[in-house]
Amino acid sequence: MLGLVEKFIDYLAVERNSSPNTRLGYARDLRQFHAFLKSQPRYIGLDGEVAVERLDEPAVSGFIYALFRENKKISIARKLSSIRSFFRFLVKKGLAKVNPAECVAAPKVERYLPSVLTVEEAKSLIEAPRSAGEGQDESPSILRDLAILEVLYSSGIRVSELTGLDIDAIDLEAGTIRVLGKGNKERIAYLGDHAKESLRLYIENERPSGDGPLFTGGKGGQGGGNKTRRLTPRTVQRLVKKYTALCGINKTPTPHALRHTFATHLLDAGVDLRSIQELLGHSKLSTTQRYTKVGVDAMMAAYDAAHPRAKTKK
Repeated sequence: MLGLVEKFIDYLAVERNSSPNTRLGYARDLRQFHAFLKSQPRYIGLDGEVAVERLDEPAVSGFIYALFRENKKISIARKLSSIRSFFRFLVKKGLAKVNPAECVAAPKVERYLPSVLTVEEAKSLIEAPRSAGEGQDESPSILRDLAILEVLYSSGIRVSELTGLDIDAIDLEAGTIRVLGKGNKERIAYLGDHAKESLRLYIENERPSGDGPLFTGGKGGQGGGNKTRRLTPRTVQRLVKKYTALCGINKTPTPHALRHTFATHLLDAGVDLRSIQELLGHSKLSTTQRYTKVGVDAMMAAYDAAHPRAKTKK
């Protein structure tokens, strides 16, 4: 079976153009499934290996049931999805007759609404580096951190897309950036005037000259003073957490929160979902539609708080 798993991972890379992280996730889930099957004698062939032709629905459901002891529902649902995709590939390529995972029910996963900042909170967070740097000459680079926060909120790009940016992807005059998203799909993201100005100041005053990464590690960042080393997503996560704490925002401090905030604020301003889908780089509209729930919840909370007849007084 492991040989077929390798073929599936190669298929994801070559034909589906899946990202390395996606392929690693599939491989990890399928190896865990394989380890479970190895402990079940009825699924072992004459060669001592797991025989795909012997696998049935109880093989998959038994694995899923065993996962409930130590895994969250969302992880279990993802692993089941990996197994389904694997067998769809095998059936498509004529390497298996049926998909034993097709009818196995996935656990019902609670959908958590994304953390969203108010306009005031977003402004406070983005201006936090400037406030923190008043009267200080030491790094971390205030101009760099300010540019990072402005770009995240202005463009709505993912933190991995931000750290993957090179200097030649930026067009300050046009106010655009070329972003390489999931599946190596390129798209154009847009920058507002504040983000353009912050980037200009950072590039002119802080960024090392030459080609290469846009955001690099300086003093206090990753790289131990090496200003040509590309920042990692973890470094950006740490700086967002730090500035969130500095300005006293009591919400989840992640770069992804700024992406959610970007989308929600556009939706609240009347931008249609299809446009937001394009800006975020979502392949499916259903992924973007969760922001409508955020907007409705906020609207209902405001209604309940303001309307005198909204709730029965206790």
